[in-house]
Amino acid sequence: MAKMTGAKAVVEAFSREGVEYVFGLPGGACLPLFDALYDAKFKVILVRHEQGAVHMAEGYARSTGRPGVVIATSGPGATNTVTGIADAYMDSIPLVIITGQVRSYLIGNDAFQEADVTGITRPITKHNYLVKDAKDLPRVIKEAFYLATHGRPGPVLIDLPSDVSLQEVDFTYPDTVSIRGFKPTVEGHPGQIKKAAKMIMDAKKPVIYTGGGVIISGAARELIELVEKTGAPCTNTLMGLGGVPGTHPLFLGMLGMHGTVYANKAVNFCDTLIAIGARFDDRVTGDLSKFCPYAKIVHIDVDPSAIAKNVKVDVPIVGDVKQVLQELNKQVGKLDIADWWSEIKGWMAESPLRFKDDPEVVRPQYAIQRLCEILGSDAIVSTDVGQHQMWAAQYYKLSGPNQFLTSGGLGTMGYGFPAAIGAQFAFPDRTTVCITGDGSFQMNIQEMATAVYNKLPVKIAVINNNFLGMVRQWQEMFYNHRYSSSEMGGNPDFVALAKAYGAEGVRVTRKSEVDEAIRFAQSIKDRPCLIDFMVVEEENVFPMIPSGKSLEQLIDMA
Repeated sequence: MAKMTGAKAVVEAFSREGVEYVFGLPGGACLPLFDALYDAKFKVILVRHEQGAVHMAEGYARSTGRPGVVIATSGPGATNTVTGIADAYMDSIPLVIITGQVRSYLIGNDAFQEADVTGITRPITKHNYLVKDAKDLPRVIKEAFYLATHGRPGPVLIDLPSDVSLQEVDFTYPDTVSIRGFKPTVEGHPGQIKKAAKMIMDAKKPVIYTGGGVIISGAARELIELVEKTGAPCTNTLMGLGGVPGTHPLFLGMLGMHGTVYANKAVNFCDTLIAIGARFDDRVTGDLSKFCPYAKIVHIDVDPSAIAKNVKVDVPIVGDVKQVLQELNKQVGKLDIADWWSEIKGWMAESPLRFKDDPEVVRPQYAIQRLCEILGSDAIVSTDVGQHQMWAAQYYKLSGPNQFLTSGGLGTMGYGFPAAIGAQFAFPDRTTVCITGDGSFQMNIQEMATAVYNKLPVKIAVINNNFLGMVRQWQEMFYNHRYSSSEMGGNPDFVALAKAYGAEGVRVTRKSEVDEAIRFAQSIKDRPCLIDFMVVEEENVFPMIPSGKSLEQLIDMA
């Protein structure tokens, strides 16, 4: 037992939890904590905006599987984290966020830089705490890391008044956690697993449909074993990409609104759907009344509230995906589904994933395809949100899990670049590329300073079409080409801006320049490098199932 201030107790607790990086920005209410961090053994990363800090922590967490850590000050510092926290909550990303707060006796008095951050974030955190006594800090921090990483992961926030940071505490860090009412089910019910195995073995037209839960639980190996053991086709959601390698012969690509035609048809006409770590969100199902009409459904998820929330299922299994798949793999074998595969291959031949290539101009799909071929399928790829996100999901073939970092549930523009920075901190020797749009990139472009200062060789591929691309596409298709507030007039010279920060940059205006630019970016090892791809402005993402519609309304390219 050692005597120390509350602020030093936080730093000591972080060390006990194996924290490598803390992403944050100081301010008055958290100065005691930043003073204690001055002597920390782990690294503190000064960001330029608190939203960027949370997205960096998300990128770190997504690429490593370990919780990301953020510190921000009270008031605007805390409220600036809200978008990132909501993003992490929607996508089940483990984070621990500490926000400074005004002195405890001033809470509720509208003090300078006061905000009710626990009230604001209650709907978007797994749990949050307002600590009013420093002696509670060791227990609270231990619980926060436990809650963030067990069951369905998510963000946990600790609001820490500045006077509590200065209180002295006899520091003893607990070895275990016991939280009444929080006992996640890890092991799937043996009887339900047996039922699922029989349903799979009886299937004539099975499809394995997987989401982010496979990545979160570290179950990619078990998933590949299930796919190869049964011979069943597999499709991933946006969040599940990398669960099966993008080039695997049994992989159908992504499904849903901008998924492949053949993945969507396979799900629509299957007789057995094995849903693993997925939540049947609206971008996958479209019109629920017409989704997967002929199938019996197995649903495996660690979160009991996710099962049968959107779609009625026949065999629900609550448990950790990795554990359940290990047991399921013992009970299944090769399926006789040659006729089913013949039908699927017919759809593949009839409606392949394709785009109109051009000998002169830069098509965004081509640029992303070449990024994959040159930078490699083992790169860590982050995206922002919009057309470029969908093209990246379609054309960047990943070799494994924890490589595709994107904002799925919340759809946060500004996520991609700081997430790439967080991943590059975690893996300094790996290729990390952020595929972004000219609209999204400007949401958190200030983090270029963070990347340059820390000499991070993040590659930034700006798919620059001078529009908010997905907004423009919807306006073209559903609003009679009325481009209301979607044209990005006034875009900066991104290459000059990158160089102003101390990064490198190159512009691409012709197809023949694509490879050389990517290889130039690849050669830069001590700072970021931006490639400004000046692409065809009114290119659309296909296939597309309009929002709320079903497979019958699928629009493929002409």
